[in-house]
Amino acid sequence: MQIQVNTDHHVKGGDLLRQHVESLLNDSLNSFKDQVTRVEVFISDENSHKGGDDDLRCTMEARIRGLKPIAVTHHAENINVAIDGAADRITRSVRKTVEKRRDG
Repeated sequence: MQIQVNTDHHVKGGDLLRQHVESLLNDSLNSFKDQVTRVEVFISDENSHKGGDDDLRCTMEARIRGLKPIAVTHHAENINVAIDGAADRITRSVRKTVEKRRDG
């Protein structure tokens, strides 16, 4: 499973942020590693310098072999909550999609 992390120019993090996201997704999607070929992560600060509640956004798009990509988004007031929320959502979506395909 390939994981690609992208940030806008308002989000700082570099290698530590990338490693955190990769570790989190490898753990949470481990049981689907044979079906998920790639996960793209997009982290952005929607209001940049203005601040505000829930202005950090994390979007994750998972590509499951033979199916259309699944995308989820989570907004939060800090980067870690946005990433964790999106990771929870993508894990639930992948699980539901894989189970539906298996049972169908």
